[in-house]
Amino acid sequence: MVTSLTLLVFGLTQVPVIELLPGYVAAYLLIGVCIFGPPGKLPLRQAAAFLLPGALLVVLALLNLGFWCGGWLLGLPAWGLLLSRSTTAKPLRAVDVLKFLGLLVLGLALFTFNIIWVIFSLGLFLLPIVPLVRLAYPEYRARPLQAVVEVLLAVAAVVIAFAIPTPEGSWSSPWVYAGGAATAGFMITYWAWSRSRHPQLNNGAIV
Repeated sequence: MVTSLTLLVFGLTQVPVIELLPGYVAAYLLIGVCIFGPPGKLPLRQAAAFLLPGALLVVLALLNLGFWCGGWLLGLPAWGLLLSRSTTAKPLRAVDVLKFLGLLVLGLALFTFNIIWVIFSLGLFLLPIVPLVRLAYPEYRARPLQAVVEVLLAVAAVVIAFAIPTPEGSWSSPWVYAGGAATAGFMITYWAWSRSRHPQLNNGAIV
């Protein structure tokens, strides 16, 4: 999410889409590896469902139809979580896809209009707070390298958001947009995470 947010903020500086494409691909693959693990263990069906939306949006961006792939990055971690929990026995339901798309639209609206309600931009500061709070859990402290990397990446994203100068003609500063993107991303990902933790009934039995 941190890498996606950083790329999205750089996109606000009116950098040509072609220059952002390598970073977009790298962020996409990094999120995929973090969620699904080693690429060799990822079923072809899940890989196609994960990669296809991003590939189609890249085509739209290269056709100068907007940086839609930047908005897709806000929901990409949640999309990966949903796919990682789907199996042949328990496929991803259409209603969950619709809920995800609805939350993504809501997140994009929040990202767009948070320059009016700046309070939504405070989500930017949650990026380093979340891994610090997770240190309270013993199983998380058992992976010190992961914790250090997550904290450093989150702090770097906050610093970059404040360091980037406000583009000429922009309605607001990059950190405000970054905060709106972080809040939207947290909202969508938390829904996907909480859905994956809820027990589901199968003929009256919890599975």
